[in-house]
Amino acid sequence: MNLKVFIITGMCILRCTPICAQGTGANDTVSHHPLTHEVGFDFRPVYIIPTNEFFAGENATWQPLRKSVSAHLKYSFRFHPESHNGKLYPHTYQGIGISYHSFFDKAEIGTPVSVYAFQGSRIARLSSRLSLDYEWNFGASFGWEKYHPGTNTYNYVVGSKINAYINLGFLLNWQLATGWRLTAGIDLSHFSNGNTQYPNAGVNTVGGKIGLVHTFGENAGMMMSDRLTTQHIKPHISYDIVLYGASKRKGVIKPDEAYLAPGSFGVLGFNFNPMYNFHKYFRAGASLDVQYDESANIKEYEADYNDQAEHQFYRPPFKEQLAIGLSVRGELVMPIFTINVGIGYNVYHKCTDTQGMYQILALKTSITRDLFLHVGYQLSKFKDPNNLMLGIGYRFHNKR
Repeated sequence: MNLKVFIITGMCILRCTPICAQGTGANDTVSHHPLTHEVGFDFRPVYIIPTNEFFAGENATWQPLRKSVSAHLKYSFRFHPESHNGKLYPHTYQGIGISYHSFFDKAEIGTPVSVYAFQGSRIARLSSRLSLDYEWNFGASFGWEKYHPGTNTYNYVVGSKINAYINLGFLLNWQLATGWRLTAGIDLSHFSNGNTQYPNAGVNTVGGKIGLVHTFGENAGMMMSDRLTTQHIKPHISYDIVLYGASKRKGVIKPDEAYLAPGSFGVLGFNFNPMYNFHKYFRAGASLDVQYDESANIKEYEADYNDQAEHQFYRPPFKEQLAIGLSVRGELVMPIFTINVGIGYNVYHKCTDTQGMYQILALKTSITRDLFLHVGYQLSKFKDPNNLMLGIGYRFHNKR
């Protein structure tokens, strides 16, 4: 698959980010409430967390790989203070960015370029010119050097030329002058291919960031002002329905050997998710989760190996590849983007692959007021990567 579906979905998110600004608020229109535009630059020196022997020194240079740097160019926008979203979320910004990463080992890892959506907001106001903020980045990174048994044998970390990029940072935001802000803080990043290719050990970094942001327009001097929320929502129950699919690879582990099953396997799923809207920032509820995984339990249906060039499998019965679970969900709700986190348990399963607990992290990106893109990832038993969740959803009874 090589993350083709992920790339298409990611590009839709990035393309829709400025467009969706017009459709997510009941009264927001560009003609009546113009957006406030910003341009920023970040420099991020970070430490590579040695989660694999490759970074500890088991590589072609026989030297530990400990550091990485990246440069980021970002465009963002804020909603007008008098708009619907501007009143609900007065300190929130969102946009698109592009970054260049160096791990100081171009031959084995490459120098990837990331394209991503991002969003940030205020956590606390520390003074009239200083605040504590957060920011997340989510997108795709291109240009990795992947593992190859003949030419890149040590890099048993990266299995794809294209990987997902996820970042979370906390920063101090200082107003230098009207229209200019200096930011500095710490962040964590994760790169992986979502289990669509092997190997998928992932690259993880932690470190610092420093940046400069310029705000254009008549509202440039209001970014650090103590603007209070003047709009509220009424508590209510909304209902999300999500349809998703993905492709994955499957590793087979037996007492005497471990190997990769040939080919890719399809995943299809459905979520029905009633959520109580407690607050403008938060809603929570339960979800009925139905998932069909074409790779589930194939290890029990291996054909006789004999002299075959590779392992072959029969297709397991449908009932052994279907799982039905119940999960608890919570969401951080912001303009355009919503972050969904869930922990669930499969109440119906017919094999050990679908037995037990699962965890979900997803990003919902509004296309219209009620229609949204869904890009998520599912873990099994808090540690095992399972599959991507790429789909579309619709929200009923939305009173925001």
